[in-house]
Amino acid sequence: MLAEGVLAGLDPEQRAVAEAVQGPVCVLAGAGTGKTRAITHRIAYAVLTGVVAPQRVLAVTFTNRAAGELRARLHRLGAPGVQARTFHAAALRQLSYFWPRVVGGEPPKIIESKIGLVADAARACRLAFGRSELRDIAAEIEWAKVTQHRPEDYAGAVATAARKLPADVGDVARIYTMYETLRRERNLLDFESMLELTVAVLTEHREVAAQVREQYRYFVVDEFQDVNPLQKLLLDAWLGDRDDLCVVGDPNQTIYSFTGASPSYLLGFTREHPGAKVVKLVRDYRSTPQVVALANGVIGQATGGAAGRHVLELVAQRPDGPEPVFAEYDDEVAEADDVARRARKLIEEGVPAREIAILYRINAQSEAYESALAAAGVPYVLRGAERFFERPEVREAVIRLRGAARAGADAETDGTGLIATVRHVLSGAGFTDRPPEGTGAVRSRWESLAALAQLAEDIAADDPSAGLPEFVAELAERAAAQHAPPLEGVTLASLHAAKGLEWDAVFLVGLVEGTLPIVYAETPDQIEEERRLLYVGITRAREHVALSWALSRSPGGSRRRRPSRFLYGLAPMTTTPTPARAERAQRRTTRGPQPCRVCGRPLTAAIERKLGRCEDCPAQLNEELLVALKEWRAKVAAEQRIPAYVVFTDATLQAIAERSPETLEDLAAIPGVGKVKLDRYAKPVLALCTGDTPN
Repeated sequence: MLAEGVLAGLDPEQRAVAEAVQGPVCVLAGAGTGKTRAITHRIAYAVLTGVVAPQRVLAVTFTNRAAGELRARLHRLGAPGVQARTFHAAALRQLSYFWPRVVGGEPPKIIESKIGLVADAARACRLAFGRSELRDIAAEIEWAKVTQHRPEDYAGAVATAARKLPADVGDVARIYTMYETLRRERNLLDFESMLELTVAVLTEHREVAAQVREQYRYFVVDEFQDVNPLQKLLLDAWLGDRDDLCVVGDPNQTIYSFTGASPSYLLGFTREHPGAKVVKLVRDYRSTPQVVALANGVIGQATGGAAGRHVLELVAQRPDGPEPVFAEYDDEVAEADDVARRARKLIEEGVPAREIAILYRINAQSEAYESALAAAGVPYVLRGAERFFERPEVREAVIRLRGAARAGADAETDGTGLIATVRHVLSGAGFTDRPPEGTGAVRSRWESLAALAQLAEDIAADDPSAGLPEFVAELAERAAAQHAPPLEGVTLASLHAAKGLEWDAVFLVGLVEGTLPIVYAETPDQIEEERRLLYVGITRAREHVALSWALSRSPGGSRRRRPSRFLYGLAPMTTTPTPARAERAQRRTTRGPQPCRVCGRPLTAAIERKLGRCEDCPAQLNEELLVALKEWRAKVAAEQRIPAYVVFTDATLQAIAERSPETLEDLAAIPGVGKVKLDRYAKPVLALCTGDTPN
């Protein structure tokens, strides 16, 4: 492709990005504005005009899928030699290459999940936690490492950041210390240590830094609002004293601060690089004017200095579509049932099921929608569950397809083409032309095989000459990039998991105070990040968007819930609150409702608030302790001649047996244990919890 041809078809702002081929460049790209198109054309234009050789370019993304998409587009644009990788993939490649020279010996093994090592560390510290708590502690260790906080200063960092912890801060710090000790003893590297070690090699070995900087002279970083301090450290080590850096991001889509990501690098780019060219992409090619207007209305109410200065107001480029739908329900069951009904109606009207999504704030909300969709006979896909290419049926199908390709199966199908060949091979794995009745594992298996069959149709449509070897090669590339083919079902996903995706129709559900914004979002910055989550959800929709909330959790429950403050003035049933009313709402949200300590869902039922979790959420119950507590309670009630429940209710005793408090503060944190009961019963209860005999 000629250089001028690369610029053809770009809008004025995209062309400005493509032509800014040298020096520091900052692209502020709103949702649906074609940022990937702009940066790939910029790289291709720089290559085709001789500004840089393709092998000297490193394009950094956050997912293997995005990296694969960049490489594919650049290949089509005439720049096939460009390296497009994630931070971790690029670091691992460099570390592996230089390891024999600068370190030597057996290279460490990379661990993809911390949970096993965190569990070992907890046991070494004589601490017992359930799997969900271990997962949360692993996330805390990851946050500490990406923000460059060591175990000894972890507690102070937590206090400064006002983080909500899954366990006592001292216990987490002890586990973090032991985790690092075990990791070194076992010669293991987690992803954060891998980045740290790469930075150390580049910093301490000039010849290595010189070789890497000779190799890569031209950098592009996508999703720059999601860069964390450790990734920024690595980027600076790659750059050295050069400034051929183009960053792309959207401050309106900053939703990962809790993981250590910092938008300050994007918002402060011109301070770090004076004279940098800044281009704003605001023409939205994804969504209808109605969807864009709603998104602008949500983000336009953002508060705070950075929010006011950097809000990108999108300008719709598509024709008009339907107006957004707002719906209020008596309870969550009614909400889920009606959303399922409306999803089915869209499918009957011709919207493919895979082009519909139901998005929620926390994963625990999915259960009601899984049940409602199943009852309505609507297929669904739970995003963020098992990876597509790791499913047993997909593995089996890929093995069969590889074998058929090696055996020359194309010839055996009498020239009927790729589609017939793939369907013939998949039939051996149980694929049929018609889906099985009902839902469950059988239906899920069929959906996976149907996705492979549909992918064959898509590839055949793009390239009628493609055969089984090309299809198998495509599967290998997609598996490496975790780029799953779309499954034929309504997508269920959290708002965080939906970022970067898009659908024809999007249902945003559970939009009540305490859920969005989430109950533990207390500071102004945390509240604004919750607003951006809703903005991200809205901008996933191309044409249809529906927003809903329920006034109570269960049928017949008290209808005390209020719609999210982010809907004030936008939904027909809401009005913008006065300052005094807004302040009262903020105070109420800050105090409660109490979140479930397992899934994070707001607790509304009294027994759940006492237990500190949803009734159906798993918990580790110390049965022996519960028996001992009940025996002690019976003895006290008999001595004092009062009913047993006056001492402590069954729910309170169960909560104590689940949490096993060891200090007065731990016991006081359990609902139902007030000052009077602490004064009367704290000493014997704590003795029982620690295995002693009460006096």
